[in-house]
Amino acid sequence: MRSKDNFAGRSSERSWLVGILKNKIIDYYRKLDRETSFTDLEFLEDEYSHKFVEQGFWNHHLGPHEWRPEADEVMPKGEFWQTMRDCLSKLPQRVADVFMLCEMDNMPSKEICKTLSISESNLWVMLHRARMALRECLLAKVPQ
Repeated sequence: MRSKDNFAGRSSERSWLVGILKNKIIDYYRKLDRETSFTDLEFLEDEYSHKFVEQGFWNHHLGPHEWRPEADEVMPKGEFWQTMRDCLSKLPQRVADVFMLCEMDNMPSKEICKTLSISESNLWVMLHRARMALRECLLAKVPQ
């Protein structure tokens, strides 16, 4: 109704309002497409926070530790990269893209957001979840 003065009268009011509604619906689905749902990260069970929390408090002893020895000492480089590709393939495509652009291509976050049409906060959530999922996947595949 705020834009009723813009109505030129070349069509019925009904078709003008239906056009506005159609554009609002399109905007809604465009926004959904830009924002990634994380329900398909089935192996990222609530970001594995239960592994690090004990009696409602963060327990540093349960938290992630630095990896020792170095990755190329644990697995040959070719095997590591094949494992990495396997783990990346389990991520939703947009989450994998965010990880690759940020961590492998060293693209600035603002450029990633512009390229993928996502908000900066969504970028950081996606990156966090990708890291957690990849860490979990890689840990499961590292020989003990």
